[in-house]
Amino acid sequence: MKINSGKALEKLKRQDSPFLTLFEHGTLAVEIYKPEKVDLQQPHSRDEVYVVVSGTGEFMNDGERTTFAPGDFLFVPAGVEHRFENFTDDFATWVIFYGPEGGEHE
Repeated sequence: MKINSGKALEKLKRQDSPFLTLFEHGTLAVEIYKPEKVDLQQPHSRDEVYVVVSGTGEFMNDGERTTFAPGDFLFVPAGVEHRFENFTDDFATWVIFYGPEGGEHE
């Protein structure tokens, strides 16, 4: 299966939501996410990875702030507070959820 970010963003524009699930298999779920002005998401029950498609800004992850740009990989363990802040209007990211509820444990 191939998922193109341009086509995914076109589909997302037709939705009344900042995210769209594009693929699921077992515990794996792939979404495209493009918040408008404010990121209102809450902590999730599974581990997740973001891969930034476009835009720049700041990412708050468990109280730690970092900048991001296209191509950056961001990991968030299950249950951790996180959000995108001060992002440009063109910001969009892949979201990849995986693993068991509560996250993976070493």
